[in-house]
Amino acid sequence: MPEYTFVVNGESVTVTAPADLALLWVLRDKLGITGPKFGCGIQVCHACTSHLDGKAIQPCVTPVREVAGKTVTTIEGLADGDTLHPVQRAWIEQDVPQCGYCQPGQIMAVAALLAGGEPLTDEDIDRIENVCRCGTYFRIRTAIKRAAALS
Repeated sequence: MPEYTFVVNGESVTVTAPADLALLWVLRDKLGITGPKFGCGIQVCHACTSHLDGKAIQPCVTPVREVAGKTVTTIEGLADGDTLHPVQRAWIEQDVPQCGYCQPGQIMAVAALLAGGEPLTDEDIDRIENVCRCGTYFRIRTAIKRAAALS
């Protein structure tokens, strides 16, 4: 079975896995990183959203072979030590989560969007496709605007 070396949350890791194994299962089952959640497995709900070289991806449909030599960031690696990312701070300030299941993916999607440095529009927010079964979209939208102001 092949080995793949990549960086996860600032740490180099090497895993032995089938080339087509979804990165989500490598993160959760092989590396014990549980922030990215399994929701659908078909890139629809975006509960697993993480970053690959700074861009938002869905690890549930990303084969581990595609991350070799690259950098993966999950919600666990978003903060800078004890300093929360502006999106994380905004989420807390706006009391966004209810069940919390989708929140890591929501936060990672917004962090990738804000990393571009462009002014955020309502249309940008509308294009975020993460599903929240609790329906906290109003608070999510408010937190996204707050995070943009903090960034």
